[in-house]
This record gives sequence, structure tokens and C-alpha cells, in this order.
Amino acid sequence: GNGAHACAGGFIPSPGGLNLSCLLCSSPGALMLTGSLVLAGLFVVGFVSGGSHFQDPLFCVFAVFSFTSVVDLIISLEEDGYISGFVEIYVREGEPYLRTAHGIMICYWDGIVHYALYLAMITAMSQRKSYRNLGLFWLGSLMMSIVVFLLGNLIGKYSSDISPAFLLNMPYVLILIWAGLRLFQQPKALPCLTADKIAEEQHKGLHQRPQDLGLVLFLILAAAFTFFRGLVVLDCPADSCFEYIYQHEPYLRDPVAYPKAQMLVYLFYVLPFFCLCIYGLVRPGCAWMPDWSLVFAGAVAQAQFSHLGSSLHARTPFPYQTPEDAWWSFLLTNVLYALGPQLLAYRCLRRPAFFLPAAPASLDKGKKRQ
Repeated sequence: GNGAHACAGGFIPSPGGLNLSCLLCSSPGALMLTGSLVLAGLFVVGFVSGGSHFQDPLFCVFAVFSFTSVVDLIISLEEDGYISGFVEIYVREGEPYLRTAHGIMICYWDGIVHYALYLAMITAMSQRKSYRNLGLFWLGSLMMSIVVFLLGNLIGKYSSDISPAFLLNMPYVLILIWAGLRLFQQPKALPCLTADKIAEEQHKGLHQRPQDLGLVLFLILAAAFTFFRGLVVLDCPADSCFEYIYQHEPYLRDPVAYPKAQMLVYLFYVLPFFCLCIYGLVRPGCAWMPDWSLVFAGAVAQAQFSHLGSSLHARTPFPYQTPEDAWWSFLLTNVLYALGPQLLAYRCLRRPAFFLPAAPASLDKGKKRQ
């Protein structure tokens, strides 16, 4: 999920401090103030403790966000009944939308995947290694989680239950944008490729690159599927859309609005990216492909995990759960939809020659003579 909402919840005491929990939850302003102070305090502690060891200011960001990831995992485990007595009052009174299937799924993803990424990036910092690729994947994943979460809260059935604690997400979004800018500014790892090798790879036609041809076919199908599901949530009157939303993915009708927001984000952002990637796999020298394929790989992975899990979760009302006779087709299409961007990112990083700017051959030959 997005860790800002968890920050306040993480310090609501368990059963022994029930009176303080009730006091905070009965006063939304006090809850918001507490969460803001906790968030600010964590950043100060992270900066002071990490400043002497790490020059990178992203250290304290990852340290604080890793804490909120643990809180999110506690929220999801408690909502699914594995533990009890930690954050029940806060979730029920402060942010009830975290009790939805989507809220539980994003908390699982944040508490497991994002937490692992934070640990990996902090470890890379301590060893003076690059964590840029991990950071870009994390950036896309967290940005997708936040955007869909906020849109769903604003337009869904819980829009009337939004409390001042919801505003804790705003500084969190600003911090994420700042972190993303710093990640893109970090130097890339340059592959050891000669101009001749780059030119050789870039002169190959698409028919000579079977892996790229397969990715282009996937992107065409994924773009069509994205466009179709966008039409479905926009209430297209076509019979195929009506049949799909009632017989294959009724979760798209759930009034919590998270699935609708997800499909609209796909339609307006992921669909254009798929089209740009088709262009990037056909025309050589698109240097933006490796970085942005990682960002979108993270975004789609997070989105599909939340969408799949929410569609099948028991917390989703029965009329909106995926019908049993459509399980396999639903799982197959959505798993493949999530897998494609991961393969695309892997291809871009594994063999980046096709996407590099072509260096003058004469310059390369001059270097060889030296």
C-alpha cells in the first residue's frame, strides 16, 4: 500500500493502550497530527543515524518507508485474521478503505515486495553499489499503488469516509516524486560495447530478432486488451463489454472504484507506453526504453497483483468475485498481462545494444588504435 497511511496506525498501541487508541481515533485532527509528527520524527532519526554512514539522502527515505512497509504487513495480516489487536481501531475508525480487498492486497505488496526492495537498496548503498535499476522498479510499483489508491478513495463508496488522516498521503507523494527524480539523475551503468557491435545489432530487422518479434506481438495484444477493459469500465454499451463485465470480471463493477481507477490508469498511461514500446522495438536508438521499461514493469506487477488478489479475495462481495467457471481464463490473461512487461524490461537490460545511441564508427576505431 502506500506507507503514509500506515505511519499513524503503526503507533496505535495494542490492547494495553486501548484508551489512547480510542482518544486518537475519536479526534481525526489529533490522529493526523500524530501521524505527521511520527513521519517527521522517523525522517529525522533516519537522517541523523544514516548521515554518518551514507552520503545518499535516499537512505533515510528507504529506512522510513521500510518501517511503514512492516506496518502495512501488520495491517494486512490483521485484516485477514492471522493476528489481532494491533491496528484494528485505527483501520476501522481512521481509514476504513484499508479493510477492502484492494487495501489488504496493496498492504501485502508493500509489506513484502517493497520491504525486500528497501533492504536490497540499503544493502547496495552500504556496499557502494548501484541500486538504480531496483529503484526504478520500486518507483513504478509505488507510484501505481498510490495513484490507484488515492483515486479509488476519492471516487469510490468510501469517499464520504475520508478523514484528515488522508492528507498524510500528500507529503508522501511529494517525497516519492523527489526520490524518483534523484533516481533518474544517478549515472547509468554503461555496457562495454563497441560501436561496431552496436551498429551490427541495430541493423538487424525485426524478423532477425525473434524475441523482439514476440514482444511486439505481446504488446499489440496487451494494448488491445487494455483498450477493451478501458471501454468496459466506461460503460460501453457493446454486447461484448456487457458480457465480459458480468461473466468474466465482475470485480470491475465493485463500487469501491479501485478496479475502475486501475483500468483508467491502464487506459491513459499504460496503453500509450505499450504503443511507444512497439516503436522502440522496431526503431533502434530509443535510449529511454531500458529505464522506462523498468518503471512500467514495477507498475504493472503491483497493479496486477492487487487486481488479481482483490478479484478472488473473500472480502470482495460475492456478486463482484470472479465466477468459478471463468477462473482459469481470468488468471491466464491477467498473469500473462503482468509477465509481459517483466520480460520486456529483462530484454532491455540484458541486451541494451539496440537501444543505445549509435556511436560514430570512426571514433571507435580511433580508440582501438590508441
